[in-house]
Amino acid sequence: MNDNTALKIGELAKRTGLTVRALHHYDSIGLLKPSARSDSGYRLYNVNDVARLHQIQALRRFGIALSDIAAMLDDPAHPLADTVARQIEALEHQIEQASLLRRRLKQLQGQLQEGEAPELAGWLRTMELMAVYDRYFSKEELARLPFQPQDRQRNRSWAQLVAQVRSAMAEGQAAESEASQALARRWMEMLEKDTASDPATAARIAAMMAGDAGIQYLTGVTPEVTAYVMAAFSAFKLAIYARYLDAEELQHLRVNSGRNREKWLDLIARVQRQMDADAAPSAPATQALAGEWQALFRAYAGDNPQTQAKMRRAQQEQPVLLTGTWMKPEMLAYVRSAMAALPAQA
Repeated sequence: MNDNTALKIGELAKRTGLTVRALHHYDSIGLLKPSARSDSGYRLYNVNDVARLHQIQALRRFGIALSDIAAMLDDPAHPLADTVARQIEALEHQIEQASLLRRRLKQLQGQLQEGEAPELAGWLRTMELMAVYDRYFSKEELARLPFQPQDRQRNRSWAQLVAQVRSAMAEGQAAESEASQALARRWMEMLEKDTASDPATAARIAAMMAGDAGIQYLTGVTPEVTAYVMAAFSAFKLAIYARYLDAEELQHLRVNSGRNREKWLDLIARVQRQMDADAAPSAPATQALAGEWQALFRAYAGDNPQTQAKMRRAQQEQPVLLTGTWMKPEMLAYVRSAMAALPAQA
């Protein structure tokens, strides 16, 4: 093609491998307009038009959007780096999604190769659960959990426990009953294990369960179920504290039990991070956390030092009280050391 040759749209489409429809679209959005028209009204493309089309095709091979291509070609000062960065980000997202799909298909393939043909409903439910967890946790975070959303055995264990709790609720079984307390204790033990005893993970799962109607539907763990389990677990701990506290002290605990659960989880997670950083109990940040801890403990136990001492004794003599709290004896010792260094007026 020389400078004096003009191509009709059909000829240009044939030479470039594009469709006439695509060239019409490029014309309509102003990306590639023909330089002239024949007497009969046919679009005519000259050598400059063809050169521009080659540039368009080259940029399209990088997956760049037509709107960005137009800006780049029409404005030489258009920042190419920004466009390339956006494209890399988009490609990374596509790679991540493709890797996720591959991982799920490999899991299904493994089941099929083992001779286990999962029921469609069960498999779809697992896929939906995985999709929910993928929204809340990164691939690296999920890999650190001792269970996976696709862990069929663990899912069955949870499904059975949830069914037992819902059955107890439907039958009108009191949360304070020994049977309900046993269910709640199993629940909290499993939850603590499944979060690798990590309070930050526990807080995120709690937020996920509370705020995502989809996962509530998939798991059956509604806010009502959670409230029932928490009430039963509170009754379990109160029964132990009853061996150490008088009636008035126990009533104060009963009224305030579970009131600041989210705040406790968040605080425990921050204390754990401080411990992981090997921060001294006397460090200012640790002192601030100890102050928060003391305030929450007083809200739960009351301001009477004798009552607080009784509760600390109970925790030392009854380690089961720490079950499902994401607290460990070493954390309590760390916090007490920090509290000992607090100003007297705190």
